[in-house]
Amino acid sequence: MEHPILFINVILEALGLPVPHTPTGHGLLEQLCTPYMTYTWLVMAFWIIVPKLTMGRMEIIPNKGQNFWEVLIGGLENFVAENMGRERARMLFPFLATFFLYIVVANMIGLIPGFMSPTSNLNITLGMTIMVWVVHHILGIRYHGVGYIKHFMGPVPVLVPFMLIIELISNFARLLSLSMRLFGNIMAKETLLSVLFMLAGAYFAPLPILVLGVLVSLIQALVFTLLSVLYCAQAMEHAH
Repeated sequence: MEHPILFINVILEALGLPVPHTPTGHGLLEQLCTPYMTYTWLVMAFWIIVPKLTMGRMEIIPNKGQNFWEVLIGGLENFVAENMGRERARMLFPFLATFFLYIVVANMIGLIPGFMSPTSNLNITLGMTIMVWVVHHILGIRYHGVGYIKHFMGPVPVLVPFMLIIELISNFARLLSLSMRLFGNIMAKETLLSVLFMLAGAYFAPLPILVLGVLVSLIQALVFTLLSVLYCAQAMEHAH
């Protein structure tokens, strides 16, 4: 849910680029300038620039910025390792940590008037979900080969025809559940904030929802990452 005036529209107009919500056409450039895409570029720029500015060179005696990043990255790595083991965590950590860091900032940026959360658009959440879904199946095939099909057959041979159908439906349902959970929660937060800003003013009335929005943003990033970790870990485990 976009705010009535988007910060990024001012920049697009100044650069002579197509501004969303106006007759801009349906070409590639116009699609790249849609709000959920432009704010995705903004979040990406944030995670490229801010670490460079706050961390600088790695030192034996870390400064405040390096301490912060060591605690954040170390905590994320331990979180992933607890669910899939240290060796597998190191292999998948860049992939999973990127999702977490992107989702946290993408969720929270919508709390600022004039900004929007790109994760309030289903295209973004579904795109991330497809990547997780494809990767966890690639891991399953890599670790088990053709035997990966056993993950969908259940423990009793006589139930294989039924279990196979149920497991396949359940697995494809992850595409909807993982993407819709994040999209729905952030979309609800954006909509509620927009209504409050219009009806109750831009000062203290929306404050409780802003606080709740911070909590929801963190929780949804954690939930998406945790489920991604569990899907990948399950794919790499032996079928029982």
